[in-house]
Amino acid sequence: MNSPNLYLLIALAPLAGAIIAGLFGTGFLGNFVSRRGSHVITILSVLISFIGSVIVLFQVMDGHTYDGTLYTWSVIGTTKLELGFLIDSLSALMMVVVTSVSLMVHIYTIGYMADDPGYQRFFSYISLFTFSMLMLVMSNNMVQLFFGWEAVGLVSYLLIGFWYTRPTAIFANMKAFLINRVGDFGFLLGIGLLFAYTGSMHYGEIFAQSEKLSGLAFPGTDWQLLTVACISLFVGAMGKSAQVPLHTWLPDSMEGPTPISALIHAATMVTAGIFMVARFSPVFELSSTALSVMIVIGAIGALFLGILGIVQTDIKRVIAYSTLSQLGYMTVALGASAYSAAIFHLMTHAFFKALLFLGAGSVIIGMHHDQDIRNMGGLRKYMPLTWITFLIGTLALVGTPFFSGFYSKEHIIEAAGAATVWGANFAYYATLTGVFVTSLYSFRVYFLVFHGKERFNTSANGVQAHGHDDHGHHGGTPHESPWVVTLPLVLLAIPSVIAGAWVIDPILFGNFFDGVIAVLPEHPAMAELASHWHGWVAYALHGFVTLPFWLMIAGLVVAWYCYVINPKVPAAIHARLKFVNNVLDNKYYADWFNEQVIARCVRGLGRGLWLGGDRGLIDGFMIHGSARVVGWLAAVSRHLQSGYIYHYAFSMIIGIMALLTFFVLTVH
Repeated sequence: MNSPNLYLLIALAPLAGAIIAGLFGTGFLGNFVSRRGSHVITILSVLISFIGSVIVLFQVMDGHTYDGTLYTWSVIGTTKLELGFLIDSLSALMMVVVTSVSLMVHIYTIGYMADDPGYQRFFSYISLFTFSMLMLVMSNNMVQLFFGWEAVGLVSYLLIGFWYTRPTAIFANMKAFLINRVGDFGFLLGIGLLFAYTGSMHYGEIFAQSEKLSGLAFPGTDWQLLTVACISLFVGAMGKSAQVPLHTWLPDSMEGPTPISALIHAATMVTAGIFMVARFSPVFELSSTALSVMIVIGAIGALFLGILGIVQTDIKRVIAYSTLSQLGYMTVALGASAYSAAIFHLMTHAFFKALLFLGAGSVIIGMHHDQDIRNMGGLRKYMPLTWITFLIGTLALVGTPFFSGFYSKEHIIEAAGAATVWGANFAYYATLTGVFVTSLYSFRVYFLVFHGKERFNTSANGVQAHGHDDHGHHGGTPHESPWVVTLPLVLLAIPSVIAGAWVIDPILFGNFFDGVIAVLPEHPAMAELASHWHGWVAYALHGFVTLPFWLMIAGLVVAWYCYVINPKVPAAIHARLKFVNNVLDNKYYADWFNEQVIARCVRGLGRGLWLGGDRGLIDGFMIHGSARVVGWLAAVSRHLQSGYIYHYAFSMIIGIMALLTFFVLTVH
């Protein structure tokens, strides 16, 4: 049964919670809502959305879908700008993922932000973010999609810079905002092209005309119009989903509190680009060039951005680079036309990456807000619940058979091997190598934090390190976090183990996405995978003899030897490979290039436009120039103001004669 009122409740409940906590709990319109009241109201609102989303998912599985307009915002000629919902298997699955992870983050925040003076404001922000993401995934038209797209960007700006008194946080949120504007410019161009040639903003009407679009050329070129539109849309996804080269904002976004790292930069916002491409699969399928661009860029991110995680010392930044790498895997799946595999990995990744981020936050609390993994070690006996849940998240991330990440990641690697687009071979070997890299940096963190020698009161330079989540509490014996922190860890650990085996059949090889995701016969990756599928048990058992499993074991063994058995090895490698380490420590000089080349060119262009355009043309010529012309005319005309009546009469006669002459010449 279709219920637009239920859909509205799901979307608007978090907005109501955000408004109440934000306006009446922060002093903006009073302090009527207490700290306890703010988290009760926002958690209740997200719980309502979560329950509603689960109900909707079951309705969709029973065949009840919805595509309708709820409100017409504006009508321009024959074009309607509308608010509407598209409820199908893709949006319903995303709604459950967004609301479930958001609910865990809300509960976790009670413990993590307990001493923060911005407590109510933080709850308002994360609830507002949940609303924005729901509007994005539930939209049935590009106007609403763009609204949700920009809204999550705005709220992420507020959350990254939540501690706005810190210069590093201000720099990080401005960096995220500006880089996302670059991506959004491409996204807007893609939307504009599709609208210009279809005359509609509605998904269904655009997809119905995709075949017609595939036969059109971009004006003035021999490029396929659809290719230009798809690549423009993907540029938007590159910004939002942090793909090379628009990826540099995401590691710096760790300046925000840990709960938003889990909510925005692991589970929801950064997956918006993946969702968008999957939603537009009927369009992307018709452009092999766009698919090749995606698979190559995704492969670069999956391998090379993952390598950067090996040299990071901040526990949150290691996980951030892991997110970049896993987003690369999802993008590879999109380029291989394995859209369902990309969404499947999006779902499993949301659970285990949120678990890892929240687990890292629990470690930070237990370590009295020290984030440097070089200052940890041996935490297993002090934080047993955090240890076991973090281990579960790690095993899921590296693709251990029977864990959720195994089923999704393994199928992406196989899809890359079966893909026929240009760049697929590179993507296959990059994702395969990425398995070893993922295992190495993941178990490096795990062993340095939970095993080995206790290093609580020392750091690499002999000075206690203060992390980004520094609340001013340092020193003392590590301790387990309170139950409001560990409960979400346990609840997220459950789907991190079972979600893959539980849903793989319907999502990848059933009819879950029938009529939602389009795949052409000339892109046979998923069909090839389906021909070898014999159930989740047989697949996991077979996984123990595959190359990815042994690459994962190799990464584990290397990390165990280097960081538990013989910790001198990493230092020796670092001393012998100074050039490589400089490149990695400087993150391939991507930030340097952006700041020293791109930013300087933009500043130079801006200064040129200011001097030549603003000061020279507008101020100098148009404003001051027109003032000088008026002054000159006034200086000349004042001589005609003699004060004699016969002079004025003579001027009037000359004027009348000129008008009569003009009239006569015009008539004849």
